Amino acid sequence: MGGIVIKPRSRIFQGHDWIYASEVKKTFGEPEPGEVITLKDFKDRPMGAAIYNPQSQIIARRFSHRAQKLDHEFLVRRLERALKVRQERGLDERVCRLVWSESDGLPGVILDRFEDVFVLQTTTLAFDLRKDLLVAAIREVFAPETIILRNDTPMRTAEGLESETAILHGSDPGPISVNLQGLKFEIDLANAQKTGLYLDITNAYPAVARYAKDARVLDMFCNQGGFGLACAQAGAKSVTAVDISEKATAATARNAELNGLTIETETGNAFDNLRHREKREEKYDLIILDPPSFTRNKKTVNSAMKGYKEIHLRALRLLEKGGHLATFCCSHHATRELFLDSVRAAANDAKKTIRLVETHSQRADHPILAHLPETEYLKGFTFELMASF
Repeated sequence: MGGIVIKPRSRIFQGHDWIYASEVKKTFGEPEPGEVITLKDFKDRPMGAAIYNPQSQIIARRFSHRAQKLDHEFLVRRLERALKVRQERGLDERVCRLVWSESDGLPGVILDRFEDVFVLQTTTLAFDLRKDLLVAAIREVFAPETIILRNDTPMRTAEGLESETAILHGSDPGPISVNLQGLKFEIDLANAQKTGLYLDITNAYPAVARYAKDARVLDMFCNQGGFGLACAQAGAKSVTAVDISEKATAATARNAELNGLTIETETGNAFDNLRHREKREEKYDLIILDPPSFTRNKKTVNSAMKGYKEIHLRALRLLEKGGHLATFCCSHHATRELFLDSVRAAANDAKKTIRLVETHSQRADHPILAHLPETEYLKGFTFELMASF
C-alpha cells in the first residue's frame, strides 16, 4: 500500500484528520487518486489509513487510526455504528441524517433518510469511486426502497468531480410526504435543494416558535417554510414567508395547505424585500433570518459579514419593541464570534438594545467532532429587542 510521510508540526499532530498538500514531506509507493493510503509521521511511524486525492488541496483524509480497507464489511460496520449513534440520541431514524461525513468516519459521505427513500452524496473521490459498495452496504443495513444520488453540490469541485444525479436503487418515488417536528412536508427528493430538507436546523423550529403566539411573524429565506409553519402552528397572528426561489415559496404554500395552516408567501430578494418593508414602516413581533451560506472560503468572509450585518440591521428596524429576532448562519468560516459581531454592529447602528435569550446549534444527527472544527458549522441566536435604557 502506498502512502505519504507527513511533515513535523502538521495539524494531524494536534488531532486533526486532514492532511494538506503543503504538509506532505514525501510520497511513497506511487498511490493512485482515490486509493486508500498509509500515513506515516516524519519518524516513519504509522498514523493510520486515509483516502488520497492529489488533485485536492486536502490531499488525504484519515478515516482510521490503524491499517484499514474500504470493503463491504467495513462500510457495514460504519453504517451500523452511525445508526446506533442516532438511536442513542433519541432521534427519529425514519427522517434523519444517517451519515455525516467525517463525523461518522466516512469522509465525504452524506446519507439522509426520508422514510423508505434514501439520498446519498459522495463529495470525495475515494467514496465516489465506491458508490456501488456504498449502495450494497446501505441495502444490507437499511433495506431502502429507493436510493437517490444527489451529487450536484459545488463541494465536489474541490475534488475534481463533476455534477451527477441518478437513481442508484429502486425507482423515482416522485413527491413524498414526511412528518417532522409535528409538521408534514411534501418533498421531491430527486429535484429538491441539496438532499431534500435542511435537517440540521429542524430542532430550532419549535424553539423559535415558542415566541410566535399571537405574533406577526416574518420568515426570511424561508426555503420550504419550516420556521413559518411551526410559528403558524404555534398560534401566530400572521406569518409572511419570503424566498428568492419560486420553487421554495411554492413548496411553502403547499406545505401550509398540507398542514391546514395559513401563510402568506412572497418571492423576491431578501435584501430588497427588507428595505421595501422598512420604507413602508412595517413592524413584526418575530423575525427569522435563515439565509444560505454567504461564504464558502476564508477569502470572502469580510464580504459575507457585511451581508450579515445588513440583514440584521434591516430586521432590527422592522422589529417591534419586546419582539424577537432569530438569526442563523450555516458557514463554518463565519465563526460564532464573527457572526455575533455582525449582530452587535447592526444593533449599534440601529440604536437598538438587544438581549440574547437562546442559542441554537445543528441537530444531533450532524455530530460535532472536537478535533475537527469543520464539523461544527451551524450557529443560531434568538434575541429580544428591549426598550432603550
